[in-house]
Amino acid sequence: MNRETLGSVALMFVAMSLIPLGDTAGKLLTGEHGVSAFFVAFSRFAVGAMMIALILGGRVQWTLYRDWRVWLRAGLIAAGIASILTALRTEDIATVFGAFFVGPIFSYVLSVRLLGERVTRLQSVFLALGFCGVLLVVQPGFGMTPGLGFALLAGLFYGAFLTASRWLVHLAPPRQMMLSQTVLGTVLLTPPGLVDVPALTAPILWLTLLSGVASASGNLLLVIAYRRTGATVLAPFVYFQLISATVLGLAVFGTFPDRLALAGLAVLVVAGLGTVAMRR
Repeated sequence: MNRETLGSVALMFVAMSLIPLGDTAGKLLTGEHGVSAFFVAFSRFAVGAMMIALILGGRVQWTLYRDWRVWLRAGLIAAGIASILTALRTEDIATVFGAFFVGPIFSYVLSVRLLGERVTRLQSVFLALGFCGVLLVVQPGFGMTPGLGFALLAGLFYGAFLTASRWLVHLAPPRQMMLSQTVLGTVLLTPPGLVDVPALTAPILWLTLLSGVASASGNLLLVIAYRRTGATVLAPFVYFQLISATVLGLAVFGTFPDRLALAGLAVLVVAGLGTVAMRR
């Protein structure tokens, strides 16, 4: 592994730690401070839009904002973020991330059905294994709660967003697409986000800023890493989010997944690594 690849792997580890950190701040806001999940989602998109606009130096591809498909893509990620923040209000962060990882599985199914992508039999086995991992985490009919239902819904929205991103990959460079999703996500979340604005105390302001900056920074580093090194090399490190979420849940909230959920997280990691290996 050369120095550039090692640098990209390091960026991935940082990115996959920052994204759960942003959700940890969001959980503190919704759970301990009673802030609306829609306000947290709205503020996260607004902070992200400002960060990316500053990085781009005011260069905006305005034609994107007249395309209904770009609005649909932004709506999917906005709905996904609002759903996962709703789930985090009541559920352990590692368990929520495990349920959320139904997203890549759903994305593969949609990509095969709608975009004509090919999946081998062995890939299908790994996808089915990943789904079993999600079932162990969610435990439908046994330990499933409304919060986990929202986490699962967030994963479905995110899977549709990933497929939409593949569908529209030719429209603009990655940073312009990120700017469009944050700007339009802010617009779409403004009505519900501003219905219940919290008292902007110092802890709420700090956590709101941390939620937005950590999430946006993690996604930006992800884009930079993928531009430096191929996705087939870096994709397995996406599953480091599950480890980061587990560590943060234990450190910040003193929570740890139960045995079934922990087994589900392990199955998800194995299935994810196997799927990536097959895609190579």
